[in-house]
Amino acid sequence: MERVRDVSELPKAHLHLHFTGSMRPSTLLELADKYGVRLPDALTDALTGGEPPRLRATDERGWFRFQRLYDAARSCIRAPEDIQRLVREAAEEDIRDGSGWLEIQVDPTSYAPRLGGLIPALEIILDAVDSASRDTGLGMRVLVAANRMKHPLDARTLARLAVRYADRGIVGFGLSNDERRGMARDFDRAFAIARDGGLLSAPHGGELAGPASVRDCLDDLEAHRIGHGVRAADDPRLMKRLADRGVTCEVCPASNVALGVYDKLADVPLRTLFEAGVPMALGADDPLLFGSRLAAQYEIARRHHDFTDAELAELARQSIRGSAAPEDVKEKLLSDVDAWLTAPVG
Repeated sequence: MERVRDVSELPKAHLHLHFTGSMRPSTLLELADKYGVRLPDALTDALTGGEPPRLRATDERGWFRFQRLYDAARSCIRAPEDIQRLVREAAEEDIRDGSGWLEIQVDPTSYAPRLGGLIPALEIILDAVDSASRDTGLGMRVLVAANRMKHPLDARTLARLAVRYADRGIVGFGLSNDERRGMARDFDRAFAIARDGGLLSAPHGGELAGPASVRDCLDDLEAHRIGHGVRAADDPRLMKRLADRGVTCEVCPASNVALGVYDKLADVPLRTLFEAGVPMALGADDPLLFGSRLAAQYEIARRHHDFTDAELAELARQSIRGSAAPEDVKEKLLSDVDAWLTAPVG
């Protein structure tokens, strides 16, 4: 068997990781016990059994079930020390997987009721990220995401708040939840506020909905990055547009299969997007529910799509280039990618 390099040692940036979904299963179980929260049986069985829950979100019922599990996990995060633990552990897991830069995505309104309000919640999160970054040495920033299931005015409020705290580590503005609900153009004003304030536009698109969803993100929200974006592979002209503009797609292979976007890992169009020149940043999305973290996504590219070490190194470079990391950090990480590729295979 051909000897290959360890992808957990490949320097990379992680651009698609949701806050609650970054939790370790053991942490969720401990917090649930601490607060007396009864988790859904499907989630408890999965967490204790070491296998992710069976999810399929391609229909309304499946998406509701996925959200129910996610909301149950979120309900266990109730105090500043829980936030601090979650962020520190997310950083530790990323470092273990070779990440040199992490942009963690959060909707602070989800935590505001238990943390004293929207502004205190955001400040607690930003303080936790700053502390974890100092303690671990991992470059970390925050992407604030609006919920497309809520009113666009809520998104504008979040965008203004994100801009206000840009100097505290917020680098982008996103739009999450079921892309089949809430048209992208309904949120155009919120994204204009974010872009005018110097933040990256990084909405979800092209996951549960088709190529039109990606086009809407480009046309209506002037996206710099697309959360997921895999369905762009269905449209060669759209792939060329993404490639020409250098818009990075944050592709999450394990998540795509877990949610039923594709039936199996070999069906995720990594090779199609890569060969079309579409920049990609592989991400874990919600490892709590999908069962695999960052390095595993690179193993998927290797095992199921025959990516060579040189091609995996290029994927890592694309993730770094698509990040909001300072230029000196990017240069260091890119140099480290070259070193990984040229080192002897041991």
